[in-house]
Amino acid sequence: MANKIDIVNKKAKFEYEFITEFEAGLQLTGTEVKSIRAGNANLSDAYCYIKDGEIVVKSMFIGEYEYGNQNNHETRRDRKLLLRKLEVQKIIKRVEQKGVTIVPYRLFLSERGFVKLDIALARGKKSYDKRNSIKEREQKRELDRLNKIKL
Repeated sequence: MANKIDIVNKKAKFEYEFITEFEAGLQLTGTEVKSIRAGNANLSDAYCYIKDGEIVVKSMFIGEYEYGNQNNHETRRDRKLLLRKLEVQKIIKRVEQKGVTIVPYRLFLSERGFVKLDIALARGKKSYDKRNSIKEREQKRELDRLNKIKL
């Protein structure tokens, strides 16, 4: 597809240590899909929780479709994730452990044109882990600068 949409929650990678990742579909309305294709979505405040044996993403912002009528969608409604039953059971079992949560990480379009959401089972980082992440990032930037100067 010519239209590549890739919306990433950069803060999640800094705040959490990812254990495993899953690719899930989303139960969306037509205007939501069109708005996502226009790039009008945000994952910064989004989080996932378990409701009646299903995984739901809450507070994910999808802006109203510009050409929508009075049947336009709510911007921050709860949206059900579409996963296989075994994956849902595995996620629920892992989330019951202390300190493990479900974090929505990346919203993208698949090759077939479907909207997908990468979710991760994650554990919160401690402050010293965050400092190490910052240190590694700065060292990588410095190496890139040195390599660029040598070329």
